[in-house]
Amino acid sequence: MSKVMTKSSLSPGRRYLVELAQETNHGRIVLLPVLDGEPQFDPPPTVLRLFLIGKDNGPHPAHCKEDFIIKEEWVELFKLFDREQSFIIDELVIADGLPVRMTVREKA
Repeated sequence: MSKVMTKSSLSPGRRYLVELAQETNHGRIVLLPVLDGEPQFDPPPTVLRLFLIGKDNGPHPAHCKEDFIIKEEWVELFKLFDREQSFIIDELVIADGLPVRMTVREKA
């Protein structure tokens, strides 16, 4: 049985990424380096917020919560971080505060 992952159990960088995605709610996080499995925010990535007509465009409701169980999308993303270790995310697509697609630059 695997251990349940909560927001408070995450490293500071991973916790900040979750919070940034929840604040963005819909959009993209662009040019985010990952070093030794941890997202790097110096310099900060570019955040492109998507405004959906007829939808609530504010932060995701979980953004205000101090702690909660991390959804499977985050668990999967962080497993990729652990496996790949160091790379640059060209684009991390966020929908409803969750990562749904990631583009990574690879060397030829």
